[in-house]
Amino acid sequence: MAAIAPNDLSNWWMPFSDNRYFKANPRLLVAAKDMHYTAADGRRILDGTAGLWCVNAGHGRDAIVAAIQHQAATLDFAPTFQLGHPLAFQLAARLAGIMPDGLDRIFFTNSGSESVDTALKIALAYWRARGQGQRTRLIGRERGYHGVGFGGISVGGIVTNRRAFGPGLPGTDHLPHTHDLARNAFSRGQPAHGAELADRLEAMIALHGADTIAAVIVEPLAGSTGVLVPPAGYLERLRAITAAHGILLIFDEVISGFGRLGAATAAERLGVTPDMMCLAKGLTNAAVPMGAVAVARPVHDGIVDAAGDAPGIELFHGTTYAAHALACAAGIAALDLYAAEGLFARARAVEGLWEAALHDLAGLPHVIDIRNFGLVAGIELAPRPGAPGARGQEIFRAMFDAGLLIRVTGDIIALSPPLIISEGQIGEICALLRQGLQQLA
Repeated sequence: MAAIAPNDLSNWWMPFSDNRYFKANPRLLVAAKDMHYTAADGRRILDGTAGLWCVNAGHGRDAIVAAIQHQAATLDFAPTFQLGHPLAFQLAARLAGIMPDGLDRIFFTNSGSESVDTALKIALAYWRARGQGQRTRLIGRERGYHGVGFGGISVGGIVTNRRAFGPGLPGTDHLPHTHDLARNAFSRGQPAHGAELADRLEAMIALHGADTIAAVIVEPLAGSTGVLVPPAGYLERLRAITAAHGILLIFDEVISGFGRLGAATAAERLGVTPDMMCLAKGLTNAAVPMGAVAVARPVHDGIVDAAGDAPGIELFHGTTYAAHALACAAGIAALDLYAAEGLFARARAVEGLWEAALHDLAGLPHVIDIRNFGLVAGIELAPRPGAPGARGQEIFRAMFDAGLLIRVTGDIIALSPPLIISEGQIGEICALLRQGLQQLA
């Protein structure tokens, strides 16, 4: 057996990372509280991304920590195949209570990726139970991110996430993305142009036949591809088309859920209700990995009732750690915290300050677009000729070294701070970005 050095960086194969660069130039986080991380060198790092879009109530919240500690000492794990534990049912009821009307059947998972693949499988199972097993086609969108499972990358539309892994699920298709710099650059809130892009679904229906399409899945606000805000009217048209043709509509709200857009869900904020909703990240404030799919009652009943009166499993799907006891405890504590501090409403209240501060960065070198909605913003930089993504990586590293954590995707800076952010911290983020972008020039 090879000897392992206690602080050797070589053994962990890091996800979505430039492993060679990182291990030569490590940037390590060792602690976190409220709005800040602590780096290995002792510096405080202002969190401009809520970790990875997920720590919505801020870091190290005492109530969530206490709930996890108590649960670990009481019931660390309970199997959920043909068994249950009280917290799973309690959390499901609490979660159903903040979902749009009718999405009150909750299937727990362990991540956003699992939530997406679960929703896709439920869609296929639903149509089979309805006697329409030919409905197997799944439609996603260009530039969409739906996790890293084979289902998610198949309906997803980020080419680098798909290229190395073969053709994916057969029969998938993709709507056009909604990003339109020519007409919508520097939009505040929902862009004015692009609702008509939803009509492309009608052409797909004409091509494939509605009776072959199981579901359409989109992010109401696309995050990982660089903060693409839905054009005004776009989601409404998508909902109308899917409803008219009997196609299920799935919203991937892994990022947009739990206050990010100033409401419990993007569906609530935008007034459009899908048939299923994928959730994760803010569900437990990221303290314990967990995801969920909120399912409309007719979809749930269509599968369960099709099993008839004879006892037996209705849906052959699940995972060992779904509804894990510690995750359920964290989820209940997180929902309590969101409600007690009014964090969803607070995000809506500071949205205007956030928007004004970010758009004040217009005119800085290389900035070709700024877009925002809720407590999310994207700052798009012109790519360096012959080196796309280089500016993004440079600003990411420069900001960390200056004391600010941002997220970059290609040459787009994505910001999504914890909902507890203060007006002063909004100013601090923008001041550091201003300085960094000027130095980058």
